[in-house]
Amino acid sequence: MHGAGDRSNEKPGQDEYKLSEDARIAGFSIYPDELASITCGHDIQALKMHGGIHGILRKVSVSLDEGVKDSNIPIRQNVYGLNRYTEKPPGTFFMFVWEALQDLTLIILMVCAVVSIGVGIATEGWPKGMDDGVGILISIVLVVVVTAISDYRQALQFKDLDREKKKIFVQVTRDKKRQKVSIYDLVVGDIVHLSIGDQVPADGFFISGYSLLIDESSLSGESEPVNVYEEKPFLLSGTKVQDGSGIMLVTTVGMRTKWGKLMTALSEEEEDETPLQVKLNGVAIIIGKIGLTFAVLTFSVLAVRFLVEKILNNEITDWSSTDAVILLNYFAIAVTIIVVAVPEGLLLAATLSLAFAMKKLMNDRALVRHLSACETMGSASCICTDKTGTLTTNHMVVNKIWICGKPLDVKGNESKEILSSEISGASSILLQVIFQNTSSEVVMEDGKTSILGTPTELALLEFGLLLGGDFDAVRREVNIHKVEPFNFVRKKMSVLVDHPHGGKRAFCKGASEIVLRMCNKFIDFNGESVILSLEQVKNITDVINSFASEALRTLCLAFKNIDDSSIENEIPDDGYTLIAVVGIKDPVRPGVKDAVQTCLAAGITVRMVTGDNLNTAKAIAKECGILTEDGLAIEGQEFHNMSPEQKKAVIPRIQVMAQSLPLDKHTLVKTLRDEFGEVVAVTGDGTNDAPALHEADIGLAMGIAGTEVTFIHQN
Repeated sequence: MHGAGDRSNEKPGQDEYKLSEDARIAGFSIYPDELASITCGHDIQALKMHGGIHGILRKVSVSLDEGVKDSNIPIRQNVYGLNRYTEKPPGTFFMFVWEALQDLTLIILMVCAVVSIGVGIATEGWPKGMDDGVGILISIVLVVVVTAISDYRQALQFKDLDREKKKIFVQVTRDKKRQKVSIYDLVVGDIVHLSIGDQVPADGFFISGYSLLIDESSLSGESEPVNVYEEKPFLLSGTKVQDGSGIMLVTTVGMRTKWGKLMTALSEEEEDETPLQVKLNGVAIIIGKIGLTFAVLTFSVLAVRFLVEKILNNEITDWSSTDAVILLNYFAIAVTIIVVAVPEGLLLAATLSLAFAMKKLMNDRALVRHLSACETMGSASCICTDKTGTLTTNHMVVNKIWICGKPLDVKGNESKEILSSEISGASSILLQVIFQNTSSEVVMEDGKTSILGTPTELALLEFGLLLGGDFDAVRREVNIHKVEPFNFVRKKMSVLVDHPHGGKRAFCKGASEIVLRMCNKFIDFNGESVILSLEQVKNITDVINSFASEALRTLCLAFKNIDDSSIENEIPDDGYTLIAVVGIKDPVRPGVKDAVQTCLAAGITVRMVTGDNLNTAKAIAKECGILTEDGLAIEGQEFHNMSPEQKKAVIPRIQVMAQSLPLDKHTLVKTLRDEFGEVVAVTGDGTNDAPALHEADIGLAMGIAGTEVTFIHQN
């Protein structure tokens, strides 16, 4: 079935024949694959061709006020599918035993054991002749049991983790009532109510809402949230609501969603042998060949000597049972050489050491899906790591601030007293602009303070709380008249409130270059408003640029007092007083730089692959010690456009790949493995990392989003 883009010239009703009679009777007039194509492809033209959101509502036979009727849920599931993903059936213990028995070294040992038992009984009798063969079989059983039990226990733990992960509920409108249902019971046509913190449960369209910001980092790798509105209505399964609220129409569920297609691609991956398996199998084959050669040579020499003696004694035609026993003993000697040559204890020692390694990793709160993954980690020669959430904390904080005419470093609680003394003259107005001009909330949960909102808002509110501000008290001081929420066109957020001394006051925060142009004054050290000269504008611009060069996201905070009562709830666009310039960043995790240096000292190459912009990626990579002077930082699009020969030439120098798509990361990993023979480890914390995690020799998935489809998985 082709997507909407392939049928742009068709009449809207022509696709009805593709639906079943029951579907047409139920009022459906659009094929599920076409809906999936529009949503996954963000095809706004195809959406308009079908009459926009309201046209789709008609074609999936649902009313915005009534929602889906419980009575026709079965037909919707039959036509458009279930909101579930195809999963591999859980493996039984005996399946893990069978997988363990596929090892080539074990197969050679089993053959040796059988031959040894056969020859031993023939030459030494029962039961003495079974000693060597039974010893080999016992070692085989130990290896298989240890491997199977370890893998089976981990499979059960992953199953429990997966079961907990699936307990997610959303609010929907059904039969004119708002009710809570599991995301796995959703059907196409459901009207879903989204709010801050919710997971988008399926692919669909935005119908209405307020300042809806979606975190798509788990799919795209981009840390910047996406603003969703009527002109850009596409919502994807697995993403999260960072800010605002909205109502969505579910159009695609289950394996047809973008997430479902990603999981389909992952399930098609074939498993390769681990580096240790390759080495052990190679050793077994070489030893087997050498042992077989000497065994054949030994048997040949003994047999020839025996025949020569028979000829010299003129007994070549005289054969007895004694001669047969002599030849059988010669054959037993040859078999013994083969059995002794194959080291049955080597595999057992390796398996036991890996089992201990798995136990140690579990104590460090790392789940390992396959026992063999432990040794693959030790063989890694290259690590391709994500940035956001892996090298960094994925928790934005205020790192620097320019206020009262000078820049200051912010280092958490240790800089609290210095900050309080340095900005005492402007602290009151600073707390007002932080706490009053925000769409986020500070709440108390179990005695702990938590903040609901976007990462940028979270960073500002945490900074306000660090300065000793009281969110609720500041919010109660004034009455808010009007809010202009942030969007990616205006690039600023403004609010109009009552002035404590009469009149009104407007607060504004946003992109530095935009808000700075709106200002003609700034707050000095004494908290007084002074004229902003051209020289001061240049100095502040230099500060903004210096912050940006350190990979800081800059915001300007400003206010304006409004005395003219004739202006009714209009928020001005000029005449503001600049309060501060703040620099926000996603800080590097503690210990990352030391870990990178340890890897480099061990001969392991570390590469950063991220969806963030090039300048930010380079700054973080330098801070972590990944990017060196002779290293190369490249954008994903540039890498994608290279020929295979160019990629092969440039990959050894690549240390940073920015603005990369999941396919670029997958290509890099595949080339490193296939062309350069590297043992590649990939770290990631999102579903966008999953293709590369599965292509790699070892995939380390961190956090809830990363484990969603990948866990800690050895390919």
